[in-house]
Amino acid sequence: MSRFLITCGGTGGHLSPGISLAEGLQARGHETVLLISRKAVDTRLAGKYPHLRFERMPGTGLSWRPAGLARFAVSQTQAVQFCLRLMRRFRPESIVGFGGFTSAPVMLAAGVLGIPSALHESNRVPGRAVRTLGRFADRLYLPPGIRLPGIGNAVVRHVGLPVRSEIVRVPAGTARAALGFDPDLPLLVLLGGSQGATALNQWARSAAPALAAAGTQLCVVTGLGKGEEETLAHPGPAGRPVTARFLAFSDRMAELMSAADLVVSRAGAGTLAELIRCETPAVLVPYPQAADDHQRANADYFAREGGGTVVPQTELDRLLPQVLALLRHGAALRIHRENLRRMDRANSLELMLVDLEHLARRPRPGRGEGTLVIA
Repeated sequence: MSRFLITCGGTGGHLSPGISLAEGLQARGHETVLLISRKAVDTRLAGKYPHLRFERMPGTGLSWRPAGLARFAVSQTQAVQFCLRLMRRFRPESIVGFGGFTSAPVMLAAGVLGIPSALHESNRVPGRAVRTLGRFADRLYLPPGIRLPGIGNAVVRHVGLPVRSEIVRVPAGTARAALGFDPDLPLLVLLGGSQGATALNQWARSAAPALAAAGTQLCVVTGLGKGEEETLAHPGPAGRPVTARFLAFSDRMAELMSAADLVVSRAGAGTLAELIRCETPAVLVPYPQAADDHQRANADYFAREGGGTVVPQTELDRLLPQVLALLRHGAALRIHRENLRRMDRANSLELMLVDLEHLARRPRPGRGEGTLVIA
């Protein structure tokens, strides 16, 4: 048995794969601790997994404003001290980071204590944390086809995002009924990512009557603090009421995605991995302010592989006609689902588990080995 410390806090896109990895490692007899932030989204999602051990570490995201930069420096110092204390108690054989502001203190503490480290990047454009810290990692997991300058082939493994075991497709009618929707009417689901998307929430409220008139139900996950939870009924065909529901948060993503005929979503890597696993076509609206425009790169790759289409946020006037056209075109949705099934062939979690067990058995891997590519 080995002990692994997994840092994965800050967003659902970091925390969800960390949970997947922790469950996989525990199933193979290992012990894990997940380091998360003190943000509400982490606390809400972590509460669903009482069988996992979570530790909430200090820390805030980077800001270049003087006051924000000062808070960041103080919080990161506190986080390093917290990590050093935790590592001396827990004594992990390896640490694994999923990017974000929680990764740097853990990597620094691991370096001080001589603990092998791994970083996972799920986006098609690696984030600042991975670009900065990747050169110090003993293992770097990157999406297929992605490279980082200055990182040797002996360190890199190409592997996708590990998806939680509970994310599996169920029959659409069954999922709709379980969520309180009419199993016989189509459903559009809108996901704004773990932080929510104000522009998409506003679009959904304005589009709800037209969707209902076309006989399509609507479920919107607005994000915590991004609006009131409510259920509305708009007139549908022949005056029949059609449901539009707005939720602040949902921990039933497998049911939501399975229930949906189509999803409108931001293009975070975690959401895309779950859409692929549930074989749910999507119209992606990348967040235009995402760091290094990584959501656009994610969305373009998803569309090229045939999983759906992309509508820029500057062209939201095109979104409703495109959604209605896709919902009417069953053949197009079937083709997208076939492509998504093809995209889900590789078992990223199993590949990472085997590789991390190898890493944990080595106190400090050498960097002159031959290249191993996991695809």
